[in-house]
Amino acid sequence: MPFAFHYAARSDVGMVRSNNEDSGYAGPHLLAMADGMGGHAGGDVASSTVVAALVDLDGESLSGSKASSALLDRIHRANHEIGRRVQDDPKLEGMGTTLIAMLRTGETITLAHIGDSRAFLVRDGVVSQVTKDHSFVQNLVDEGRITADEAKTHPQRSLVTRVLTGNDDDEPDLVVRQGRAGDRYLIASDGLTDYVARETVDEVLVGTDRPDECADRLVALALRAGAPDNVTVVVGDLVDIAKETATPTQPQVVGAAAVRRSGTRPIPTTPAAKAAALTKEATGGEDDLTLAEEGPRGRGGLLLRVAAAVVVAAVVVAGGSYAAYAWSQRQFYLGEEDGVVTVFRGVDQTLAWVSLSSPDYSTTISVEDLPASYQQSLEEGIEATGRSDADARVDELRVQAAACRYAKTVGEQCRTVSPTWTRPTPSPTPSPSGSRSGTASPSPRPTSTGLPDLPDPTSSPTIPPPA
Repeated sequence: MPFAFHYAARSDVGMVRSNNEDSGYAGPHLLAMADGMGGHAGGDVASSTVVAALVDLDGESLSGSKASSALLDRIHRANHEIGRRVQDDPKLEGMGTTLIAMLRTGETITLAHIGDSRAFLVRDGVVSQVTKDHSFVQNLVDEGRITADEAKTHPQRSLVTRVLTGNDDDEPDLVVRQGRAGDRYLIASDGLTDYVARETVDEVLVGTDRPDECADRLVALALRAGAPDNVTVVVGDLVDIAKETATPTQPQVVGAAAVRRSGTRPIPTTPAAKAAALTKEATGGEDDLTLAEEGPRGRGGLLLRVAAAVVVAAVVVAGGSYAAYAWSQRQFYLGEEDGVVTVFRGVDQTLAWVSLSSPDYSTTISVEDLPASYQQSLEEGIEATGRSDADARVDELRVQAAACRYAKTVGEQCRTVSPTWTRPTPSPTPSPSGSRSGTASPSPRPTSTGLPDLPDPTSSPTIPPPA
């Protein structure tokens, strides 16, 4: 039976972020989505690089036995390229990307997965998740330390344990599945799954006929929920092309991998052309290909948003929108400046050339003294509802830093503690037996388990890492 995907890919920058670090690809035989991370360190570069390495598989004549090795080979090449770019440009240090890729060969679907992006299968009206997150909270669920419901709101739910960062040990999971005509697959970044309830996603997947309508509705729901993160979805229906005559043939490229596309030439349809075009994209070259749709608002919506940003920036500069600017200056967030935790007044956004924030005050808390999850939160910006809330969050970070410094002095690893943590008081050492005089000398309390006063890492800090 000749199978192919009937597909759609959509991506939106989200309600807060200023750039899109996701990359998506959908073609007749390949679905892929990469969620870049690293912020200014190049998450968009990482996601574009890995998608570019895969596109020449779309249309390749591969047997089922060769599909797995071919897919892994491309992923390893992409990961090596990410590492090379970091070596060539130290500013890219810290970049990485998740990846889910589905390669169809005959009736077989080869799925590669690394990170916390998710893939779902709809079969006979039933939706199931076919990937397991590589994340800190998923490990806690697997160990029975928290429930799946608790994982949904855990403050460290965005802390991933495995992604493509250029290291040799970044190895994806690989699963081979048997496909059926009528199967629907969804690949989604956490911009969707973190902000739209699973029940709602299932309802849209089951109740929407066409992949493009399904993708549009899912992105629209994420935006309606106020998703601050990038939102990218790739939907693919497995169809019998002998019976289905309306399947698309031109691949769709969305997100960071499509940012530089312009002009009117069609998207390439041959494997060689697609590989050459996306390789240019990932390496910063220019190409004159047509943009794939950016989401339910399309190119027109993108142009309107760009135009609106320019207009707003001009109005702010001219002083004509004082009320909006005044509102922004009543906002606060925590970030990093010169290696220390700093409270900023304003919002962490730039409209054209106008920055809407400035440092309010610097603390004495070194970012290096904080647990890794809090360092990541500061990199993205920790929002505060006002000055008093910002001060309270500074106090909590001060506790985390103190706990980390104490842990280092006793040879323990730095980890998250409860906001009520206090430095343990050393136990006094009694005088020698029989002596009635002398002063007790303090000494650290010995333990066999490290730091008894540091709570379990599953305790919930009040500052969540960014989604």
